[in-house]
Amino acid sequence: MNSIVLVIHLILAIALVGAVLLQKSEGGALGMGGGGGGGMGGFMTGRGAADLLTRTTAILAACFMATSMILAILAADTRTQGSILDKPQAAPSAPVKPTGPSVPLAY
Repeated sequence: MNSIVLVIHLILAIALVGAVLLQKSEGGALGMGGGGGGGMGGFMTGRGAADLLTRTTAILAACFMATSMILAILAADTRTQGSILDKPQAAPSAPVKPTGPSVPLAY
């Protein structure tokens, strides 16, 4: 179940990035996909394409958020309850004693 939701989540992430990159920038500096007469033939005007991309982005973002929450819930169900601070810790080992005589450093 986790892997299926994770694959859907990754596909949504890639599609969301693509939808955002397809949108026209605020100033329209790139001039891509503009509605200036051109070869579109009136099929999809600039405003229509912008509305479609905005709606698509919103739907993809909502689905991405939903899969994020589902993955978080699934991860919480598989994890043991409690905190990592509640787990018993191993007693610290005794420090290692030197084996030979220590020689003072000469400066």
